[in-house]
Amino acid sequence: MAQTAALEQNKVYGFLEHKAIYLRNYIIGVALAIFLHLLLIGSYYLADVLSRVEDDGTPVVRMKINYSDLGPPPSIENVAPQIQVAGPVAAPTVGVPVPVPDEEAPPEQVIATQTEMAQQQAPALAEDLAGGAQITQDITIEEPPKDEDPDMNAFTAVEKLPEMVRHVYPEYPEIAKRAGITGKVFVKVLVDKEGRPKRAVVIKSDSELFNQVSIDAAMRSAFTPALQNQHPIAVWIVLPYRFTLEGQN
Repeated sequence: MAQTAALEQNKVYGFLEHKAIYLRNYIIGVALAIFLHLLLIGSYYLADVLSRVEDDGTPVVRMKINYSDLGPPPSIENVAPQIQVAGPVAAPTVGVPVPVPDEEAPPEQVIATQTEMAQQQAPALAEDLAGGAQITQDITIEEPPKDEDPDMNAFTAVEKLPEMVRHVYPEYPEIAKRAGITGKVFVKVLVDKEGRPKRAVVIKSDSELFNQVSIDAAMRSAFTPALQNQHPIAVWIVLPYRFTLEGQN
């Protein structure tokens, strides 16, 4: 008996016990849902009724008015009526067109043609010419840019270098012969578009005695012009001169 009483006190509900109380819980849940819905709907209608009543208990009267019943606004009703003034119609005139606003342009205005404007300007031009008027116009003639000489130390692109067509040998200085001085001189020559030497500069020399005679020989020589893109150009070239005496290498 003691064991039976202990089992009844520690009884655990299972599926059958829950199934027995399911219907009761379902009915309670549905009743609570209906009550909450009725409470919300009633609150909405109660708020609507209270909004139609003033604080002193007087009901609020609402009227439905269409925009068409209001009529035109006061700004349109107060517009002054237009005044029409009758007058003689002016004869059509011919003149130079002048831009004016559309509302100010007279309907009788006629735009002159090119022939009519030329006829009106011709007498005035004839009077000016008869009175000795002169028509002058400034004409500016731009001179073509002058070709600048290329820099002696700059690289110049060239397809064909100048070729010497007349070789002039420098004279051996007498003082250098007596002193037995020999050596080499390198002269840099600017050959223009016509193949003529324009400038000559000594860039390396074994003796100053040979400098001037080498420059003179280079300036008396003749060349074919250098070519670039089938056009003659000015270019610098180097001419070597060697001064030797008989019996010396």
